[in-house]
Amino acid sequence: MTLTRRRMLQASLAGAFLPLVPRWARAEIALGDMRIDTLSDGHLVLPPDFIFGPMPQQALPAVLAPFHISLDTPLLPDCNLTLLRRGEDVVLFDAGAGLTFQDTAGKLPAALDAIGLAPEEVTHVIFTHGHPDHLWGVLDDFDEPFFANAQHMMGKTEWDFWIDPQTADRIDAARTTFAIGARRRLEAMEDAMLFFADGEEILPGVAARMTPGHTPGHMSFELRSGSESLMVLGDAISNHHVAFARPDWPSGSDQDTALAAATRVALLDQIAAMQMPVIGFHLPGGGLGRAERDGSSYRFVAEGE
Repeated sequence: MTLTRRRMLQASLAGAFLPLVPRWARAEIALGDMRIDTLSDGHLVLPPDFIFGPMPQQALPAVLAPFHISLDTPLLPDCNLTLLRRGEDVVLFDAGAGLTFQDTAGKLPAALDAIGLAPEEVTHVIFTHGHPDHLWGVLDDFDEPFFANAQHMMGKTEWDFWIDPQTADRIDAARTTFAIGARRRLEAMEDAMLFFADGEEILPGVAARMTPGHTPGHMSFELRSGSESLMVLGDAISNHHVAFARPDWPSGSDQDTALAAATRVALLDQIAAMQMPVIGFHLPGGGLGRAERDGSSYRFVAEGE
């Protein structure tokens, strides 16, 4: 894998929109005959308890100290979408948050504009899971498909969970709006959706990998070209601090905390042993890096460090 360049791009929006658009971090990677970009959808603003709530509170400050994270300050995780171009395929992993989730997110249209790519040029949109910051950008302001010419693809287990009208009643009350919003968007996209299962090669060089726990059918994706590979993690490893330092700890961001922890432990063991590059949706620096063992735990090493 070759990192051809890392640069900051100024999105070109006119008039009143300009103050809302920061300079966009973008990593461009060559993986065999694949060209991979990470594009910013902005960032989220989360209360610390959303992640740290179920963790051992007495031990937590020592784990967070090296990252200069306070339990009294909101978390501001980046949102990084992966764009794969290979031949005629223009493949986007997830669709971003759209304009109705959080004001600090939903910036993907500006990032696409910054690299000169129109939404109509995207041929495939592949979803890791159905949370708002990954799904809600699939429709535009008029509730029409934003990626009008794209084939949309989602794991069948994940689809079944969010399309079920009873999910809104069964899910944690704090996520009820997640369920309602997901079902509305998936119903609108049903005719454009293809489903896949764990282990399938859904496009040439793109293999689905079930990584459940964050959501019931969460998928990561192994991209492979020749002898080179890279893992698109989605939210299977959703931060660069506790998820690496203590992957066995429960995270409040996961729907099934025990299953998600087991998934993280196994996934980190694999990618660290293989030194496989990863792109994480909420990892810093454009999301691109690798996992290194650090004693009995791990640490995230951003590309270029």
